[in-house]
Amino acid sequence: MTWTLPDTPAAETLRPYDLRCEHLATPSGIGVAVPRLSWRLASDRRGDAQAARRVRVTGPGGVLAWDSGWIEDEDVSADYGGAPLTSFARYAWQVEVRPADGPATAAESWFGTGVLHPDEWRAAWIGHDPETEPPFEPPTDDPEPRGARTAHLPAPRCFRTELALSPATSVRIACTARGLYELRVNGHRVGDGELTPGWTDYRQRVPYQVHDVTDLIGDGPACVGAVLADGWWSGSLGWDGRRQAQHYGRDPQLLVQIVADHPDGSRTVAGTDEGWRESTGPLRYADLLMGEWYDARLEHDGWDLPGFDDSAWAPARVVDTGHGVLVPTAAEPVRVTEELRPVSTSESGGRTVVDLGQNIAGRVRLTLRGAARGDRVTLRHGEALTDDGALYTANLRSAEATDHYVAAGRPEETYEPRFTVHGFRYVEITGAPADVEVTGRVLHSDTPVAGEFSCSDAMVRQLTSNLRWSQRGNFVSVPTDCPQRDERLGWTADAQVFLPTACYNADVAAFFTGWLADLRSAQTAEGAVPDVVPHVMTGRHGTPGWGDAATIVPWHLYHVYGDERVLRDSLPSMRRWVDHVERHNPGLIWRTRVGSHYGDWLQAGVRTSRDVLATAFFALSAELTAKAAGVLGDNTARDRYAGLRARIGEAFAREFVAADGRITGDTQTGYLLALAYGLVPGELVPAAVGHLVADLERRGRRLTTGFAGVGLLGPVLSEHGRHDLAYALLHDDRYPSWGYSIKRGATTIWERWDGWTEETGFGPVAMNSFNHYALGSVGAWLYGGVAGIGQEEGSVGFRRPLIRPLPGGTLRWAEAAHDTPLGRLRSRWEVSGGVLRLEVQVPPGALATVHVPTTDPSSVRESGAPVDGVATDSALVCRAGSGRHVFTAAWER
Repeated sequence: MTWTLPDTPAAETLRPYDLRCEHLATPSGIGVAVPRLSWRLASDRRGDAQAARRVRVTGPGGVLAWDSGWIEDEDVSADYGGAPLTSFARYAWQVEVRPADGPATAAESWFGTGVLHPDEWRAAWIGHDPETEPPFEPPTDDPEPRGARTAHLPAPRCFRTELALSPATSVRIACTARGLYELRVNGHRVGDGELTPGWTDYRQRVPYQVHDVTDLIGDGPACVGAVLADGWWSGSLGWDGRRQAQHYGRDPQLLVQIVADHPDGSRTVAGTDEGWRESTGPLRYADLLMGEWYDARLEHDGWDLPGFDDSAWAPARVVDTGHGVLVPTAAEPVRVTEELRPVSTSESGGRTVVDLGQNIAGRVRLTLRGAARGDRVTLRHGEALTDDGALYTANLRSAEATDHYVAAGRPEETYEPRFTVHGFRYVEITGAPADVEVTGRVLHSDTPVAGEFSCSDAMVRQLTSNLRWSQRGNFVSVPTDCPQRDERLGWTADAQVFLPTACYNADVAAFFTGWLADLRSAQTAEGAVPDVVPHVMTGRHGTPGWGDAATIVPWHLYHVYGDERVLRDSLPSMRRWVDHVERHNPGLIWRTRVGSHYGDWLQAGVRTSRDVLATAFFALSAELTAKAAGVLGDNTARDRYAGLRARIGEAFAREFVAADGRITGDTQTGYLLALAYGLVPGELVPAAVGHLVADLERRGRRLTTGFAGVGLLGPVLSEHGRHDLAYALLHDDRYPSWGYSIKRGATTIWERWDGWTEETGFGPVAMNSFNHYALGSVGAWLYGGVAGIGQEEGSVGFRRPLIRPLPGGTLRWAEAAHDTPLGRLRSRWEVSGGVLRLEVQVPPGALATVHVPTTDPSSVRESGAPVDGVATDSALVCRAGSGRHVFTAAWER
C-alpha cells in the first residue's frame, strides 16, 4: 500500500479505462436519479481520438435499463438516460468507444444505488438509554487512566440484533451514525472505511454508506451489530473540548437499514428500532482528540454472531425517526492507505520512543507477546522530539493524543484504535512487554492518486514528498488545517490556496463536491461565508480570502474536471458572496470589516495591506462569478459581474497603484495578488514587477509571503520572465524557506516558517503545527511551471493541454504526470551536453500546445525532423496531438 500513480493500461488502439460513476469507482450507494458515468482513454497510437461512444446499463436480473446508442462526439462522460433506477440495486454498465479509423473497444464497471426515495426509509435512530443501564463493575485491578480531560468521556456502545434473511439473492445494508460506527455482520467487519460516516454539517447532511453483505449471510439467522462512538457529533471538537462543545448532539446515535431480496421476488426491509440490544464493551472511551482506552478483558466474545446471549444487555432507545438530513456518501471514505515500519527505537527511563520516519495522520497497530492480564500499555503521540530525546507534545495544546490498552493475558494480542486519529511521527510506549511490534497505519480520505512530480534535486523531491504527505494528513473527511492539535478544522482559505496543488496530486472532485455542499449550507442569509467548514466554533463569517473559497473552489474544480454541475450548484452561492461584499463596500474598496480579517496569514516579517488583499480577492471573486454565469448561459449575470469586476479593478488602481507602479504596502504578497489577478494597469506592469523583484533582491532573494501569497510566487515570477528568482526561492534553505524546514528533518509542510529555528527553538506552542499544507501551495508551480503541465487559456478538463516546461536553477531534469479527465498527460525534460530533450505524452482526444525550451528555435527536432512552429525568445511553440512525442533542442544555461 503506497500512494503512487497507477500505471495506464497498454493499448495498441483506443480503449477506455478507469470508469467512474459520480467521480467514484464502483460506488455502492449513489442517491441521484441521473448519475454521471465517465471514463478515461488510452492509446499507443499517435493522433488517436474518440469519434463515437455508446453506453449501456443493465439492472437486476440483467435487464437492459439504458442503451445510449452510438453517439458521435468526443465526450468522455454521459448522463444516465434510461428507466428510473431502483433503490438498493446493483447496475452493471459498459462503455464502448470507437476511433475514426478502427474497431470499437469496451470496458465495464458497476454502481449500486442507495435510497432514491425518502419514503423508503424504515429504520429509526437508536441510542443508549441510561435508565436501563446496569451499573458498570470494572475489574478489581482496573488501571483507570482517566484524567481531567477524559473523565467526562462516555464509553462507546455495542448494538446488535438477530433476524432471518435467508434465502436471499442479495442483502444490502445502509448504515450511518450521528457519531462514528463500525458495522459487523455474522462476526465480520463490514467495509474498509474508517471514521465512518465522516464529518459533515450534521445539522444539514448526515451521509450514509451502503454495503453489500450478501456473501456474509448464511443459511441460518443473521446477526447485525455495530460499535458506536462519539466522533465529531458529540466528542471533543477543536479547542472547545467536549463538555463545552457538543456542537451537534449530546450522545451518539445509530441508524441501520437492512434490505434483503429473496428468490421469489419479495423483499425484506428491517432496521434499527427498540428491538435492538445494547451494552458497553471493551472500549472505555474513544475520542478523536484525546485518544482511546481499550480494555481487552471486557470483550464480549461472539457478540456479533448469531446465538449470543444478550439477555443481560439493555434494549436500545429510539431517539429520532426523522430522515430529512440523510444523504448518500458522495466521496471516498477515509481508509488505511499505507503501513510504516519504525526506522529507529530508543529507550529511556522505562519509555520506548519509536520513530516512524514520517509525520502522518493515523494511528499505531500494536502486537504484544507475553503481556500479563491487566497490564496497561500507553501510547503517546507527537510530531517531534525535544533536545534530550523526549516526546514533544506542547504544540498539541489540550489534545492528549494518548491511547491505552489493557491486556487480556493472551499469548499474543493485537490492538489498533478504531475511533481516534493522531498527527504524529513519534510514539512513546510505556508498559509494554519486551516483545512488542509497532506498525504505523496511515489514514486519510482515499482520494485517487492523479499526479506525480520528480526532479534531479533531492531537496525539491523532499519538498514534493512533504506537500503530498501534508495533503494526505489533512484530507481526513474534510480539508483540515492540522491533524494533531485541538483544532483540525476546515479553514476555507487553507483549502482554496492549496486546491490547485491538491488537484494535481489527487482526484479530489468528489471530495470537494461534498465539502462545498457544507459551505453553501453554512452561508448566512446575507451571503457571508464562514471561516471554517463544516461551520463550528469560530462564529466568524465574511473574511477576505477565506470567504472567497465560495467562488475559487467551484471554479477551479470546473476548470480541472470540466463538470458544469459544480457551477450549477454553486453559482447562487457565488453571487450571494460577491453581493454581500459589494453591499458592505459600495465604494468597491473592501475596507468594511463585517467579519474577521487575517491578512496574509503567517507572512514572514512584513504586513501586507489588508485593504489591498481584501480588494484583490473581491475582484477575483467577481471575475470568477462572471465566468461561471457565462458557462451556464446566464448572460445577464455574466455582464453584471464582469462589469463589477471592471469597476473594482479601476478602484483598485486608483487607490493602491502609484504612478511608478508601486503597490500600497510594498510587500511581495501585495504585488503578487495585484499582478496575478490583473489589477495593475498594463503600462505599469513592468514597473510593478520591478518592485517585486527589488524586494526579493533587497532581502537576499528571500520570501516574505504567507498563506495568501505563497502559491503565487512561482507562477507570477515565471510569467514575467524571472524564472531565476523562482528557482532561487525553490532551492533556498535559509530562513524563511521550504528548504529551511527540510534541512531540519521536516517530512511534512510546517504551518509557519518559524516552526523551529536555531535562535528560538520551537515556535509558539499556541499555534505550531508541523503538518499543515497551506505553505505547500508551491506544488502547483512544480507541476505547471517546472514540469510545464497546464492548460491553455479557456480550456477546461485539459481538452487543450499546455506543455510549457521551465528548465532552470540547479535542475538537470524534471518530470510530471497527471491523470486528466481524458487520460494521462506527461512531461519530462532533461538537459545534458548542450542539448535539451523533452518527452511529452498527450492523452487521446487532446491537442496540446508545446513550448520546446531552446536557445535556438531552429535547432528543434522531433524524431530527427525539423518542427514547424512559432519561435519566441526562449522556445519553439508547436502543436502536438495525442500520443508520445520526443523533441530535442539546443540549450545553454
